[in-house]
Amino acid sequence: MSLNSETRKKLLKVSTATLCTALFKKGLRNQFIQDVHPLNPNQANMVGEAYTLRYIPAREDLNTIEVFKNPRHPQRLAIEECPAGSVLVIDSRKNARAASAGSILVTRLMKRGVAGIVTDGGFRDSPEIAQLAIPAYHQRPSAPTNLTVHCALDINVPIGCGDVAVYPGDIMVGDGEGVVVIPAHLADEIGNEAVEMTAFEDFVSEKVLAGQSIIGLYPPTDEANILAFQQWRATHQR
Repeated sequence: MSLNSETRKKLLKVSTATLCTALFKKGLRNQFIQDVHPLNPNQANMVGEAYTLRYIPAREDLNTIEVFKNPRHPQRLAIEECPAGSVLVIDSRKNARAASAGSILVTRLMKRGVAGIVTDGGFRDSPEIAQLAIPAYHQRPSAPTNLTVHCALDINVPIGCGDVAVYPGDIMVGDGEGVVVIPAHLADEIGNEAVEMTAFEDFVSEKVLAGQSIIGLYPPTDEANILAFQQWRATHQR
């Protein structure tokens, strides 16, 4: 199931906070990736289907610098095969002692049209990555090469990233706060719900800024506020 273009547009306009609430209404409580932050909080929002890379702990006799000469090395393949419009999601076992990737690899993803990159480990060259026109999320900066701690093993398999299960094709949405994972089969429904929620939250914010109490407004248990919201929507064409 590919991501609908209209759903992509909707998801680009809503916050991860709103998406988490929409997912909670569906019984999904654990979809926000933990301890992962944007390198550039002012970067445009990120939306794309998950394409995954899994690391296991490195072993000294197998993880020498020579492995990068192998054209089939899983990390290199992931960089070259992650589809345009997708998000590369890396399972680094929440271990940021060595880099999941660096600026050259992330630049290659950017040039190939990939929508973003997420790791629960760290990036090296993070100041350079922060300046690239591609959303990037990690735990913290990390200078050592990935080979010192990580062994790239599998591509496009189910992984864990920041305590969240990520399946290939899941929808990754990132903003200035972090990254949320939407199961692919729920993407259209969650996108629609989040747009509706965002309209109401914008209405509520205006009212609260104007001095109104949240009682009866948020949630809208007062019929007068429900009618006011309907009028607001008509006026603002929301």
